[in-house]
Amino acid sequence: MAMTITEKILATHSGKKEVIPGELINAKVDLILANDITAPIAISEFKKIGAKEVFDKNRIALIPDHFAPQKDIRAAEQCKLLREFSREYDLSLYFEVGRMGIEHALLPEEGLVLPGDCIIGADSHTCTYGALGAFSTGVGSTDVAAAMATGECWFKVPESMKFIYYGKPNKWVGGKDLILHTIGDIGVDGALYKAMEFEGETINNLPMHGRLTMCNMAIEAGAKNGIIVPDKITRAYVKNRAKREFIYYKSDKKALYSEIREYNCTKIPLTVACPHLPSNTKPAAELSNIKIDQVVIGSCTNGRYEDLLEAAMVIKGKKVNPNVRMIVIPATQKIYQKAMKKGLLDIFIESEAVVSTPTCGPCLGGYMGILAKGERAIATTNRNFVGRMGHPESEVYLSNPAVAAASAVLGRIGIPEEIGL
Repeated sequence: MAMTITEKILATHSGKKEVIPGELINAKVDLILANDITAPIAISEFKKIGAKEVFDKNRIALIPDHFAPQKDIRAAEQCKLLREFSREYDLSLYFEVGRMGIEHALLPEEGLVLPGDCIIGADSHTCTYGALGAFSTGVGSTDVAAAMATGECWFKVPESMKFIYYGKPNKWVGGKDLILHTIGDIGVDGALYKAMEFEGETINNLPMHGRLTMCNMAIEAGAKNGIIVPDKITRAYVKNRAKREFIYYKSDKKALYSEIREYNCTKIPLTVACPHLPSNTKPAAELSNIKIDQVVIGSCTNGRYEDLLEAAMVIKGKKVNPNVRMIVIPATQKIYQKAMKKGLLDIFIESEAVVSTPTCGPCLGGYMGILAKGERAIATTNRNFVGRMGHPESEVYLSNPAVAAASAVLGRIGIPEEIGL
């Protein structure tokens, strides 16, 4: 039977020759992850079920990144639970502050998530790793607890949707614009519990950071996972990173899809998602009347080196508008260090932006950039729900790094062309 890449990975990990959409399976997992918000619940449930040992001390990643470095006493207690559990069970993948980063940027960077993997995480943006050709999805903390004990998780095999992108994107248009445009087209439940498989000539030429961005936001369309069949770009990315063996899978030509959509990327503009849904998208050029108070460059969606470089290219030699504060957050320590060595941090500081240590921080309304009543932010993050970044009467607009940086200069939503780029 012909199968999609998602079906093949799930079949292999469940010990079956084939699986079909809708089938309930139990699959072995290659990696389990949780953070300082979700891991404490999983740890509590793990102990409630009476488990004596974890299934594999080298396959459980605990990463304090949401409220870390610890913002208050409660956050400190949460992070302490991760630290103590990791020591008690001798977990090799505990990442303390100073050695950490935002989980969904850190794990690919460290070669801990690989093509062909089956990965679960107590965080909805675990779907990011599909960019490497893995099946990865967010689950509840109780599922993580059970998987930490057994090394397995249950799934309903999702139907697959295929998204084909062709044509050369316009200047400054990248993975963030492609996925925002797609979500704007199908809606926040347009791929509900389905696998979003991205392909086409545009994807073939899309760098890994753009692919990670696209798969990261598959959950914003309601998807179970996002995935891209591995190719030469995937191979180049994992070549010197992989910490273990892995397998490349690809979809069969006769595999069945519930729906196939095509997009001409020459017609996709710089795109912004307006409040209060990622699907409420409009061309950035049509939003020049929207004044802003804050700009955030970072997150698991757009906090990689290439994202910082794009923002730096736009803002170099210019100043952040006096009515705006700009916060730049490199996603990992390695990204922070590279940005520093390449002079990007100097560019941001000279532009009067502030640079933070790696953290999820403002993305989830945690800290490092909370919005007050009536304030507006444009951010390279992934969600703009009511109250997502602070006060329930604040607003968040989502964009790529170039649009965010141009907006910081203009004091309103704008595009790089408006400042001569």
